[in-house]
Amino acid sequence: MKVIWASAVEQDRADIIDFISQDNPIASIMMDELFAEVALRLEQHPLLGRPGRISGTRELISHENYRLIYEVQDNQIRILALVHTARFWPTL
Repeated sequence: MKVIWASAVEQDRADIIDFISQDNPIASIMMDELFAEVALRLEQHPLLGRPGRISGTRELISHENYRLIYEVQDNQIRILALVHTARFWPTL
């Protein structure tokens, strides 16, 4: 399976990494590597997460503070959102 990050999610990911790097550049690198590792795990185990709150999606806690929202279609895993766990998801 191929993992595809939606462009808005790629920007969210970059914003998260930039925010973390302001206080701890090493932690930001580690977080980015963690997001990449989770995506690689999904390639091998696309149903790793639980059924999502939106029909047809799945959710995976990639870090205690971040939830990855994705869908599996054909031979692709589309990452739709990267949400801080303190945020309400989905938004109204």
